[in-house]
Amino acid sequence: MEKKQFQAESKRLLEMMINSIYTQREIFLRELISNSSDAIDKIYYKALTDDSLVFDKDSYFIKVIADKTNRTLTIRDTGIGMTKEDLENNLGIIAKSGSLAFKKDNEAKDGHNIIGQFGVGFYSAFMVADVVTVTSKALGSDTAYKWESTGTDGYTIEAAEKDSVGTEIVLQIKANTEDDNYDEFLDEYRLKAIIKKYSDFIRYPIKMDVAGKRLKEGTEDEFEDYQDEQQLNSMVPIWRKNKSELTPEDYEKFYHEKHYGFDKPLKHIHVSADGAVVYQAILFVPESMPFDYYSKEYEKGLELYANGVLIMNKCADLLPDYFSFVKGMVDSESLSLNISREMLQHDRQLKLIAKNIQSKIKSQLQSMLKDEREKYETFYKSFGRQLKFGVYSDYGTHKDVLQDLLMFHSSNEKKLVTLDEYIARMPEDQKYIYYASGESMERIDKLPQTEIVTDKGYEILYFTDDIDEFAIKMIMTYKEKEFKSVSSGDLGIEADDKSETEADKSENKELFDYMTSLLSGKVSNVKASKRLKKHPVCLSTDGDMTIEMEKILNAMPNNPNVKAEKVLEINMNHEVFGSLKDAFEKDKEKLNLYTALLYNQALLIEGLPLQDPVEFTNDICKIMV
Repeated sequence: MEKKQFQAESKRLLEMMINSIYTQREIFLRELISNSSDAIDKIYYKALTDDSLVFDKDSYFIKVIADKTNRTLTIRDTGIGMTKEDLENNLGIIAKSGSLAFKKDNEAKDGHNIIGQFGVGFYSAFMVADVVTVTSKALGSDTAYKWESTGTDGYTIEAAEKDSVGTEIVLQIKANTEDDNYDEFLDEYRLKAIIKKYSDFIRYPIKMDVAGKRLKEGTEDEFEDYQDEQQLNSMVPIWRKNKSELTPEDYEKFYHEKHYGFDKPLKHIHVSADGAVVYQAILFVPESMPFDYYSKEYEKGLELYANGVLIMNKCADLLPDYFSFVKGMVDSESLSLNISREMLQHDRQLKLIAKNIQSKIKSQLQSMLKDEREKYETFYKSFGRQLKFGVYSDYGTHKDVLQDLLMFHSSNEKKLVTLDEYIARMPEDQKYIYYASGESMERIDKLPQTEIVTDKGYEILYFTDDIDEFAIKMIMTYKEKEFKSVSSGDLGIEADDKSETEADKSENKELFDYMTSLLSGKVSNVKASKRLKKHPVCLSTDGDMTIEMEKILNAMPNNPNVKAEKVLEINMNHEVFGSLKDAFEKDKEKLNLYTALLYNQALLIEGLPLQDPVEFTNDICKIMV
């Protein structure tokens, strides 16, 4: 029997594929099962136009048989089979796919679609097998043929015996090596797991003889071995069912079966899209944040199927980072797959699906915010931070997508409010959206800088997340209203009582200039405050960098040592100011002490570290003495 050689190009492709194209060996079983499903589909197509051929779906199946003793794994199907010419053309010429040719001549009917396109998946079998033997009998043929190969050295084809139409592939599994365990592909439980993972939704039954033990008939304590044929796949995926057939419990069960999370999903989105790209998807908004969500170990992405066959566990390209919390899957027959079927070409179809999914997720979140506020707030407490990161990232590119989904606690409501709700309550004379930053709402409530804003009856948004101010800097304005920190040098609010007259300014200029010189390098200016009512002192800032932003940036591992431009504001209506004026006229040493104390007091109010705590305590002691 003459051994035939693969074409030179085919031989090089086979070598490359065996060694590098597939990153996971287990993929071979998915490929062979998909080929078997294609073979059965082809009989179905023929039955549509051939009245003499009756397609009884119950008669068609795929069977997987593991023989540990002889180290063989067999995949058997009841599909259309292959003639000698088919074996020569489909298996002898790598990358020439019989399924692809058949697909071009037969448009999908009745929801059936040929999976295989490139014809190289079959050769992934050589990643785990020393010898691959294919015995096939074509529909309408009296003769069966056997194709056999040990890999790149070529193949043989000869007549064979086979009673029924269909194809049987026998893999002689490789021996274990020091680095590789090939026994796993003969293990019943491992094979079941691979089939369930990749081929659960193949439309024909995938069967396997499963070993077990049972009580011998007529005995109470004697057991015997037995084998029982089990169907391993569920066949009909939930996403191909009509939404009207499904209950919330069905979706929740699917969520847990797919191990998307241990929590209960807050919402599901079931998409069946027809148009420029055809796909089905089931997406979930989780209730709880995964423990590793903000770690390097967390992987975003949706499961990606092509005609019910799992292609990727985590297709990151289907989700933007700001919606990385979404779980679920996408199944499409429109996607172009590359030759390994494991990696997607980043083509137009994929981008269209991703864009559509982004829109669906945003719409669902907006609907939840509007109609199920309590549920949305539960979601937001888990993932609101991620939405803010989305606003900040990429220089604010995504702010228009996300800004209406943001929420912050409010001084008026003491609960989460949206930017739109804040705007709706603004008095006509209010120029800005005011916010205050701090470690907690309780801490912010005590900030001296909030006094004049709250006295005017203006609402303040509380920024307690480290990302809040950075995100808002990217938004800049919302509905034509600019954001303004209560610590900003110019609040746009004039004090009602003109307590500081021009004469006062002139009279106190020397005092403030002297205090500014004492605090050189610490503050840029000391001035009379227009915002303070009860408190004697506070810090404000000039420029875009706020004190809270300074704290956050300097707490990072690669401390950039940035500084906000600080201004020390003094309340001229506080009795402390009288002591300052008196010391300026009579005792400069005492004024130096007062200035240092007021500056350190302002630092403590802001939660900033004291440069010299010992000096601060000594200064307090001097006052007491």
